[in-house]
Amino acid sequence: HFYKRFIMKGVLMVAEKPSLAQSISTILSNKKCDYRKGFNGACSVNEWQGKFPPTGEVVKYKMTSVCGHVMSIDFPGKFNNWDKVDPVELFSCPTEKKEATAKLKMPAFLAAEAKGCDYIVLWLDCDKEGENICFEVLDAVRSSMRRQDRNTVFRAKFSSITDKDIVAAMNHLGEPDENQSRSVDARQELDLRIGCAFTRFQTRFFQGKYGDLDS
Repeated sequence: HFYKRFIMKGVLMVAEKPSLAQSISTILSNKKCDYRKGFNGACSVNEWQGKFPPTGEVVKYKMTSVCGHVMSIDFPGKFNNWDKVDPVELFSCPTEKKEATAKLKMPAFLAAEAKGCDYIVLWLDCDKEGENICFEVLDAVRSSMRRQDRNTVFRAKFSSITDKDIVAAMNHLGEPDENQSRSVDARQELDLRIGCAFTRFQTRFFQGKYGDLDS
């Protein structure tokens, strides 16, 4: 019981790109953070201890980043065959989420860094795309965190990377906006369905008129 009572809790913080994670870590740790390279080779991890404003506890901070979107949307493999699939089918067929950049192993990297963490603070860019990436990150770490709910998930809102703005954002954490995220999901799906269907219609039309366009 004594050990459980005094064990330090962990806070994972995630920015949208490595340089931003480095800047935020430097500000919030007063330039006193430990640095290491993440196992995916693209992202770094900065660690330090400090007070966590939402609870007042002294915690162990771990700050890292993604490299833009974690996931992308695509059609299942069988719908990518131009010869066998009518473009009209692309408006009603299923879609699936895939890793945006498979070589970065971003979901696995985030899950590994989130293991055993009690809280997460999302420092993604403050626009609709950033809000969408927030929920991609949350999906990736859901099984690794101790728990994930409104009491453990926080969103930082900031407009510039200055000491004043970053500290203010940390002291006034909010929640990620799922409605904004869903609007991006909808736009991505429309872009995929309309873009692919139109491209295939257009290619078939011109091939019928001008023969083999690939030659």
